[in-house]
Amino acid sequence: MPTSEHWRVLWAIPVLALLFTPPSILAKGQESGHLERILASKILRVCIWPDYYSISYRNPKTQQLSGIDIDLAKELAKDLDPKIDVKFVDSSFATLSEDINRDRCDIGMFAIGITSARAKTLRFSKPYLTSDIYAVATRTNRRIKEWQDIDQPGVVVAVHKGTYHEGVMREQLKRATLLVADTPFAREQEVESGRADVFMTDYPYSQRMLQNAQWARLIIPPTTYHLSSYAYVVRYGDERWHERVERFISDIKRDGRLLSAAKQHKLEPIVQQGQ
Repeated sequence: MPTSEHWRVLWAIPVLALLFTPPSILAKGQESGHLERILASKILRVCIWPDYYSISYRNPKTQQLSGIDIDLAKELAKDLDPKIDVKFVDSSFATLSEDINRDRCDIGMFAIGITSARAKTLRFSKPYLTSDIYAVATRTNRRIKEWQDIDQPGVVVAVHKGTYHEGVMREQLKRATLLVADTPFAREQEVESGRADVFMTDYPYSQRMLQNAQWARLIIPPTTYHLSSYAYVVRYGDERWHERVERFISDIKRDGRLLSAAKQHKLEPIVQQGQ
C-alpha cells in the first residue's frame, strides 16, 4: 500500500512535467480551435477586401458594406448560433495569408481565387463561384477592339498586384507588356489615362466598372480564357473548423441561399452549384 511519501512523489510528477514542458507545446495543447472560440465569444471574425464590388464592398459615401460574401458571412454566423455577431476585418489579397495565420480573423470570405501559391499557406474550402478573365479598356482606345488585339507588341496590360490575374497574365502574355499596379485604382488610372491599354479583372469587378465608369468598355474573350474557382480560406491545422465551413457551403448550395444571394448581387452567372 502506498505511503504518504509515495503519494507526494506521485503528485509531484505531473507538476514537474508541466514545469519542464516547452511553452510552445503548452500553448499548442491549450489553444482551442476557431469553432470553439467563436461559439464561446459569440463573435465571428471575417476577413474581407472592402473594394470588391458585389462581393464585399464598402460604399465610400455611406461606409455600408454590401455584397454576396457580406450576406453569406451573416448566414454562416446565424448557422453557428443566432446570437453570434460578425466582425468584418479589412484585408486584401496581398495581406490575407498573414491576416489568417496571425489569427486576425477566423475566415477569409471575399471570393478568393484558388491558386497553388495561395494553397501553400491557406486552407481552401470547396468553391462556390467560378469566373473567367475579362478586359476593360476605354471607349476611346482604338488599338483594342477585340480580345485578340490584347496580346500584341506595344500593348500595355495592367493587373492588380497579388491577384490571380497577375500570375495568369505573366504566363499568357507573349508579346504585350505587363504592368503590375499596387492597387486596383492605380490599375484603372493607368488605363483611363492611356498609359495602359487594358486591365484584367473578373466578372464581379467588370460589372462595377460598367455601372460606375462611363469611360469603361468591356472586352469579353470569345471562348473560355482562364476559369478560376473562388472559395473561402481558413488556417491549416484546424480540421473541425474547416469541416464546419465545408458543411456550410454544401448547405447553402442545397437550400438555395447561395443562388439567392448571387441573384441579389447580380452574380448568378458565376455561381458554382456542384459539390
